[in-house]
Formats: sequence, structure tokens, C-alpha cells
Amino acid sequence: MELVDEEQIEAMRRRLRAMERDGQVARNRADGYGTLDKLNLVKGRVIGHPEGYGFVSPLEAGEQDIYLSSRQMRRVFDGDVVLVRISGRDRRGRPEGTLVDVVERKTTELVGRYFCESGIHFVRPDNPRISQDILIAADQLNGAAAGQIVLVGITDAPSRNRAPSGHIAEVLGDHLDPGLEIEVSIRNYGIPHQWNDEVQAETDAIPDQVTDKEFRVDLRSLPLVTIDGEDARDFDDAVYCQPKPRGGWKLIVAIADVSHYVKPGSALDIQAFERGNSVYFPNHVVPMLPEKLSNGLCSLNPREDRLCMVCEMQISREGDVTKYQFYEAVMYSHARMTYTQVAQIIEERGSPEDANIRDQFAAILPQIDSLHDLYRVLHKRRSERGAIDFDTQETRILFDSQRKISQIIPVKRTEAHRLIEECMLAANVCTAKFLEKSKLPALYRVHEGPSEDRLTSVRDFLGELGMGLGGGDDPQPEDYQRVLRSAKNRDDASVIQSVLLRSMSQAVYQAENLGHFGLAFEGYTHFTSPIRRYADLLVHRAIRSLIRSSKKVSGVVRIEGAKELTKDKIYPYELPSLDDTGAHLSVTERRADEATRDVVNWLKCEYLVDRVGQEYSGVVTAVTGFGLFVMLDELYVEGLVHVTGLPKDYYNHEAAQHRMVGERTGRVFRLGEKLRVKVVRVNLDERKIDFELAGEETSNDHSGSKRPPGKFTRKAVGKGREQDSKKGPKSKKKRGAGARSGGKDSGPGSKRRRNAPKSAGQSKKAPGAARKKKPKS
Repeated sequence: MELVDEEQIEAMRRRLRAMERDGQVARNRADGYGTLDKLNLVKGRVIGHPEGYGFVSPLEAGEQDIYLSSRQMRRVFDGDVVLVRISGRDRRGRPEGTLVDVVERKTTELVGRYFCESGIHFVRPDNPRISQDILIAADQLNGAAAGQIVLVGITDAPSRNRAPSGHIAEVLGDHLDPGLEIEVSIRNYGIPHQWNDEVQAETDAIPDQVTDKEFRVDLRSLPLVTIDGEDARDFDDAVYCQPKPRGGWKLIVAIADVSHYVKPGSALDIQAFERGNSVYFPNHVVPMLPEKLSNGLCSLNPREDRLCMVCEMQISREGDVTKYQFYEAVMYSHARMTYTQVAQIIEERGSPEDANIRDQFAAILPQIDSLHDLYRVLHKRRSERGAIDFDTQETRILFDSQRKISQIIPVKRTEAHRLIEECMLAANVCTAKFLEKSKLPALYRVHEGPSEDRLTSVRDFLGELGMGLGGGDDPQPEDYQRVLRSAKNRDDASVIQSVLLRSMSQAVYQAENLGHFGLAFEGYTHFTSPIRRYADLLVHRAIRSLIRSSKKVSGVVRIEGAKELTKDKIYPYELPSLDDTGAHLSVTERRADEATRDVVNWLKCEYLVDRVGQEYSGVVTAVTGFGLFVMLDELYVEGLVHVTGLPKDYYNHEAAQHRMVGERTGRVFRLGEKLRVKVVRVNLDERKIDFELAGEETSNDHSGSKRPPGKFTRKAVGKGREQDSKKGPKSKKKRGAGARSGGKDSGPGSKRRRNAPKSAGQSKKAPGAARKKKPKS
């Protein structure tokens, strides 16, 4: 580069070191620098596996995951950003890597259980993706007693020749303490849950009552109502529907105006962005915004003035939105209604009997009936559009006074739920059209169609049943919906729906509008939940920037005297930053889903501890190379029937057909099959429930040795979009992975084909070394 000036050389040296720290370049043995592609290096994020090995997921989109052996994984934690060099291929033919450098250590603290053995103090992480024990010095115990659940601060990261070490920063409680599972999950998944001093100061400075009501459309006389679940605490949305004299309806969807209180770049904004969304655990919420806003000033509480952002739509009698407009308003919720109440009002509509619930809400009854009339038209349009309508079962956990599960009940999805959903969908679609028409960079909710390999798998499965999926190489939502309709009255309808659902990709936030495949919309975004989703807050800011600008924009209502806001003040975002923001929010959304699923799994395991030995009926919800996952009909709890819990035979896993077939007996176990199972083991630490078939002779002998507890969990198997390359290497047998159940080769130490490679697992000669997993029998 012909640098001769010492100052220039020093500046270049500092620049190169900074780029090296960021993993943009690497230094070779000759002390020279090179770009990653020239040095055959890949930068990516480590994904640990419960069996001790792991993968590096390249940061470059479209690149294949790189396998890391358990020996390589000793030097890193799950989530670390690393540089690896591809050193060969694993037995599945995928690239295998060697660690070159750790660019960024992501784990600074973790949750685990404290043990003391032979005078050695260590913490075993609760996160199954971290397989190293953390050594603790005797003077760093912070008063912890053996067996307690603690938070550990990492002082020394793992390396080639040294186990990780740390100090106990906080004692969370005793094992099995009520509510502890939530504290553990919050810390395991790195969910921000405390407000810093700056956020607290900004929140305290906000007036306790709603002000700034002027220069807004006044909707306080309009009977807007909120309709939510019985246990809802924050109310984002309110609705009003009025029939038009010549047919059709005026629909008003009023959404809490969070953008008025949370300014771009403020401490509140920075914290909300980091959280990304509220996290809803059973009976506990980690909110995106402080309670003063989320449950107070922003929440559309009944009989209180609130600021809101409104999408007002004119809808034809056929269900088409003919006109829409957005404006800032002040509203007054006339009633806080529940789905149960509205469903009952709808059910009793036209009933000649005394309808008590309709009498109770007589003042707002006309608009509830109008909402129901509108819903029926919108739902018909949804079917005509070809939107995919999966019928899934959600559950609700009920607790006793000790915060132990007393009951798990199904949540009945009523017309009241669907009514509100259709209103929100209409507002979200109008928002997407409005933003795209305005040419303003914005975040969209994008759901792309199935990938080629998943499409092939679905078609292979349907072909076995004498069915087909239309659309050729580019099937549309209506092709999926057509299959669901044709399968509606079949005995295996639930199986077909499950396979179609798993072929779907995951919806994400991004700046490029590619439409929403599942909902069959050309454009879609999130506008209706800014209290609990940061993406919606960004959309509100985009709309507000257009309303409060001097730019000529159709579809907005401006109030004379309202102060103009410059874009850099209210919406300082461009495409590159929005893409990064969308990726971050997609990650926080998945983080919330995984954290809540982890808590629910733990609670369900605890619920079944006292039911070991009992028998239940259930349905096969997943078929894997190592067994069947079964959902219990009465309890809505899922567990594993390991292959050793099946009748004695050698079983082949036929993945495309979602079944296991016995070689000797020809016995077939398939997705959706009804089985009678017995609860044989519950492992709370691993969130794992083991079943075996009731009344069948299997290889398991519970009076003798047990099958070694493995980390095979429902999460490890994955569903649809999650069951790709981040799982253990599988057999290449043409029919599918095989596994023996019973016979002389069964039991611990058998040569049953396993999911993990031979290099998976590490020695556990002393606490602090990576924990070795025993072979599955």
C-alpha cells in the first residue's frame, strides 16, 4: 500500500487489529493479514447440541452448517461467534470444522445447579446446549448450598486445556421452588428483565394521566370496546363496527399509541428494542415496556381516556376494503369484554329465550352484532382467497395456591377469537398497502412458501395416501387449503394437517415485502400490538411520520394545528438499518417462544412426576429415528416412546412417510396413530418424559437397569422449519435410520444405530470436563 509515514502505518495497524477483533480478517503464522475467504475461514455462531458436539451456523446467508466435534466444543459455549477452518467431512458428508479463533464470547453468565464433590465446587448448566461444568472457587460460593439453583458469572471462558470457571453471582432458590422455572428460563435465554436507572427516570417523568389530547380526532363518544382473554392485562386494540345505509360496513380499529410516549433513541426505546417483544410465561409476563405504560397509560383500559392510532376502513358487502385512512385520535373504551362473553352473545343471537348476556351488554349490542355480520363476510373472503386455515389445539395451565399445575385444559377457539383476528388482519393489510404506496422504508411480516426439499417430502407423503398437492414447483396457499378440505373427513386428517404444517417456513420481519404465504396476502405487516411488539411500534412511527409531515399523502387525516415532525426525529430509519432490526426482532421472537416452551415443558414434567406408572391414551405427534413422540389425550402432555419401548423388532425410520416399520413383524407406527402408553420416567432436569406402550412386551426391564437418560427431547427433534441441519448426523440407510428394540442386542451398550457421531460426548473424569452421554440402548 506504499505507506511510509509512521502515523499512517500505525493507523493501518490499529484498523487491522480492530478488523481482526471483529472477525473481518485473520492473521496467519507469518503475522500477515488476509480476508476470511482467502484464508479458507468461515465466521459463524456456535450451536451446541445436548450430546456434546455442535455446529457453526455461518453468518453468510445460504451457507451450510459446519459440524464441530465434542473436542472442538470444549473451547466454546453455545452462542459464541467463531472463525473455523473446514478440515474434512463428517459421515453424512457435511463439512467438519476446526476452531481457529473465538471472535466474540456471548455467554457472560448462566444458570445451573451447584454441586460439591470431593471438595471440588462446580455448577452444572441448566442449558442443555452447554455441556461443560463451571468450576467455582471455594471463596466464590456466595453462600450457596449444594443442590441450589444459582446464577454464575463467567470469569474464565473454556479453552483447549482449561475448563471454564466463574463465581456464583446470585442464589435463585432451591430445586423445585414454585416459580423458579421462570427465573431459570429468563436467564438461560438472556431475556432482559430489569429496568436500568435511565429507563426508570424516563418512566417516572411521564405524567400519570393522559395529556396532549388536543390536535387529535376525538372518538370518545364512539362505543369502542376491547375484546381479549380473561387473563389479559394489557389491551392493545379496540374495535367499532357500523353498518352503512347502502350496504357494507365502517370498521374502526384503534390501537394504543405507544409511539407518543416512546421516542426514538430514548432509554425506553433502547430497552424496548433489546427486548423485542413481551414474553408471556404461564401466570407471569416479562413486558417490553414498564408497567406504567404497558398496563397503564398505553393500555386501552375501560372507561379511561387513551391516545390511539386508528385505521378506519370502508368495507363493501362482499368483504373488500374500498377505502382506508389513518389518523391520531383520543378514545374512551366503553367496555372491556372477553372472548367468552362475546361468543355467548353471538351464540344467543336470535334466541327466543331470555338472553341474559345480551341484556347485560344491551348498550353495545348493535355493534357486536355488526362485528359478527362483518366477520362472516371476511371469513368467506378468507376462504375464497385460499388462506391456509390449520386447526391447532392450544392449552391453558391452571395453578393451585402453591403454583403447582392443578389442571391443563384445552382453549376453545370461538367465533369471538376469529372475529377479532379478521379485524386485525384487515388493519394489518391496509397498513402494509399504505406503507408500500408511500415508498417509505418499513418492516413487513414475511412468510415465504415451502422450500424445494420440504415440498418434495410433502408430495412423497401425500402420494403414499393417493393424494396430491397442486401448483407444480410453485404451489399457492389455495393448493394447500384444497388438500386440507379434501382430507377433512378422513381418519388421518390430523396427520395430513401436521405434515403440511411442518412443511411451512418461519415468518420473519424484513424490509423487503415478499408477501405472506400462509395468509395469502401480497403484503402484510404488524400494526396492532405495539405494547408487546417492537415491530409494531416501528410501523406506528412510520405512519406517524407521514401523518405529521407536509408530504402529500393519501390515506391520512391531518388535524389543523398539529405540529409537524421531521422524519429524522420520529422515523430515522433507512433500509440497511431496518434489515438489521428485522433480523434482531425475528431472533427475539424465537427466543420468547423457546423460553416459554421450556417453562411449559418443565411444568408438565413436574405435573407427571406423581403419575409415573399410570396409563393414558394418546396420539403420535412426531416420528423420529429414535422413537415416537406421543401427546396424551386427557392431559395434553407430550413424551417419548423410545425405540426400546416398542415391541421387540428392528425398526426402520421412513422419514418421508413419517413412520417406523418393524423389519421382522412388519408392525407400523405412524404419525397420528392412537396408542395406549404408560408413564415410565420423568426427568425434570432434562424436561423429558418417557412412555412405553401399555400391554406390550418390550426390551425395557424396569426392575433392572434403566435406559441411560438421553437428551432426546421434543425440542431436539424440531418441527417443520426447525428440523434441518442443526441435529446430529443420521444414518445414510436408504429406507431411513434403523433402530433395534428388544432381542439379544438390546440394552446398554448395544450397537443400535444412533443419531450422534462416534466423536460426540467427552470424558467426565472430573467435574468441569464436558459431560459424556452414554450410548442409547
